[in-house]
Amino acid sequence: MSGVDLAALRQEYMRESLDVGDVERDPVAQFRKWFDEAIGAQLPMVNAMTLATAAADCRPSARVVLLKGLDERGFAFYTDYDSRKGAELAANPRAALLFYWTELEREVRVEGRVEKTSSRESDDYFATRPVGSRLAALASRQSSVVPDRQTLERGYADMQRTHGETPPRPAAWGGYRVVPDRIEFWQGRPNRLHDRLLYTQGADGRWEIVRLAP
Repeated sequence: MSGVDLAALRQEYMRESLDVGDVERDPVAQFRKWFDEAIGAQLPMVNAMTLATAAADCRPSARVVLLKGLDERGFAFYTDYDSRKGAELAANPRAALLFYWTELEREVRVEGRVEKTSSRESDDYFATRPVGSRLAALASRQSSVVPDRQTLERGYADMQRTHGETPPRPAAWGGYRVVPDRIEFWQGRPNRLHDRLLYTQGADGRWEIVRLAP
């Protein structure tokens, strides 16, 4: 750790505030507002989000994926259905997402059930990917053990020879959508008295907003 004193690493939060009277009543609309501000601030990888899942035995795991779709239904990302995350979502179809925009001192936490996107949605998104990414999806069985790098590169070359510029979407590759029932917005504030607003969805579909202690 190069002698760094971890306990002494600190940051004061001074930029913004967050109040119930200032936010949208719909959390997806509020997320869009913050997301647009992150884009306007030219932050890197604004759509990067931590995806947390848990296996049937409750063992958790987390990784960074990219938000690739957002509408009133929820937050969509794409991956290999046979990957570790896919197996965990098949066993326990609930997940949590975390967006953290350091420069804006903001965090958004999303929780909800998970469903697969339609085949049409998966096809449409797959077609927008660079050819190299599409070939890699065919060549790599995500999360499986491979003996070496050369095995991956040979598989990629084989797919390139077979499919050229028009690789098809693998049957085991597609999208997931996190359908939220809890969304929390966090804004850093001085003295660690942060602003935290939690939206929860009731049985009638309406969203309630409460303030949480930091």
